[in-house]
Amino acid sequence: MSGWTLFLVVAPLASPLPGPGGTVIATFGLILILRNSRWARHRFVRLKARWPRAGAFIDRILVRGSAKRRRTRAKRLAAN
Repeated sequence: MSGWTLFLVVAPLASPLPGPGGTVIATFGLILILRNSRWARHRFVRLKARWPRAGAFIDRILVRGSAKRRRTRAKRLAAN
């Protein structure tokens, strides 16, 4: 619930202020939504399948455990 509040209420209110405040708040809201919403995680998996570069970027921002494992596995396979 707090992620939706940050993303839909607080970020638009903060965006007219000077600086990147609205963008930062919206990003934190999206992170909370993705970590706590099953629906959002499902949509994220579909996004990653369609746009792998965007999915990899978001994985790095979120520091997701699954992304760390995939990178470690890819490095190990590339070294062999």
